[in-house]
Amino acid sequence: MSVTAEEMLGWCRELLDVDNCRAERSLADYLAGIPRLGSLSELPSGSRVLVRGDVDAKPGPDVGQGDIRLRSMGESLEFGRKSGWKQILFGHRGRKPEETLAKVAERLGEILQCDVPLLDDWLDESTMTIRDAVAERIESSPPGTILMLENTRRYAIERALWKAEPDDLADLSGPLAKLANQFAEKVADSYVHEALSAGSLDASSTVVPAAMRRVAMGAYESHEFEGPMSRCLSSELVVFSGLKADKLDDLEAMIARGKVKMVFVAGSLAMALRKAAAQLDGGSFSMGVAEDADHQDQPYFIAPARIDQARRMVEQGRSKGIEFVLPVDFVLQDGRAAREIGPADQQLDIGPETSALFEQKIGEFIAAHQGRKTAAFHNGVFGKFEEPQFAEGTKRFVGQLKRLKDVGVAVYVGGGEGGAALEKYGSPDDVTHTFTAGGTVLNALGSEPVPYLVALFMAARQAQPSS
Repeated sequence: MSVTAEEMLGWCRELLDVDNCRAERSLADYLAGIPRLGSLSELPSGSRVLVRGDVDAKPGPDVGQGDIRLRSMGESLEFGRKSGWKQILFGHRGRKPEETLAKVAERLGEILQCDVPLLDDWLDESTMTIRDAVAERIESSPPGTILMLENTRRYAIERALWKAEPDDLADLSGPLAKLANQFAEKVADSYVHEALSAGSLDASSTVVPAAMRRVAMGAYESHEFEGPMSRCLSSELVVFSGLKADKLDDLEAMIARGKVKMVFVAGSLAMALRKAAAQLDGGSFSMGVAEDADHQDQPYFIAPARIDQARRMVEQGRSKGIEFVLPVDFVLQDGRAAREIGPADQQLDIGPETSALFEQKIGEFIAAHQGRKTAAFHNGVFGKFEEPQFAEGTKRFVGQLKRLKDVGVAVYVGGGEGGAALEKYGSPDDVTHTFTAGGTVLNALGSEPVPYLVALFMAARQAQPSS
């Protein structure tokens, strides 16, 4: 199904909601409009199927180490193998273009117990054409084959929408349309998205589906969205932390749904909320270098507009009876704990008084919700936990997750650093579920829809089932 440059322009404008006319859809609305893997069951043996896979992994020396994302694709890939499809797996590895998927392909082969050849140099970006040798390799491969294309982020076109402004889209629409059409013509025109963590505006996830005849969501991805992620929407306790203040958008969206009763906050998010709460209460609070204009190019910098947002959140939250549990002391850059942050200081962890406060408030939440089904969502870590002197706050709180689960609270943990901290200081059994994709979870629960869900929804809307 060929797509024109004009159609691609409209596609990208809707994807980025340039005209503010994208319908207000809930997560459930998107999921209802996207076909599942089983919808492709009638594709005959030998069909070529493009699979956007969760290949951004760092395999360790043995199977089961650093390859959870690869193992998450197992059910979908086995479905395709049993159906006799030729599956062409593609995706990214890290953010650096020079990263390779060589070890990823090797590990996936170990997991599936089959050969997974890696096809290098598959795109001629000067002409935006997929090389004939790739199409010939696919054509000559037997049914049941799984091939992998080298790191998609080696090509600038994959990253073209990352920072694109509305005025850029007219120039980008032609090359993006050609890329999508080349995939449909030379690789496959049926597409499965089985990359839960691929929440960026990568062309492979958001543009290529525009030219596909059939699209579907993978088995693992479907399970995560329909099950644990949907249940997270009813969380009454949320724990948010992180270095970047833009997570305030996601927290604000979760609070706006009206389910949240108690919010624990640490990291840069806590700095913004502490300052906002102090201002509302007629006081003041120094965020140290986080509010120094000389540091505005740093990820921990908190702009005045974020303080305004935080003040609105605290004010509205208080009116709804939401309790914000904020740090009362901090571990600073020199390792000392302090209740105040000096102008030249940076907080890198919560202090011991805050850990004690958090434990007390967890007890209060448990007491208030005893005998009633409820859920909690934990995202991020409380400091620079990869360094021992700034890890204690995170380490202590991991034990609280088990405490919640032990009394019947369903506990969900975002992927990334939160999952890494759980693995380091606790056990996966200490919580109800750990996601493999923290950023995607925040998108799904937050203020903006997951980009690939928007793309799959649009593709399904325009696709026509085969006769």
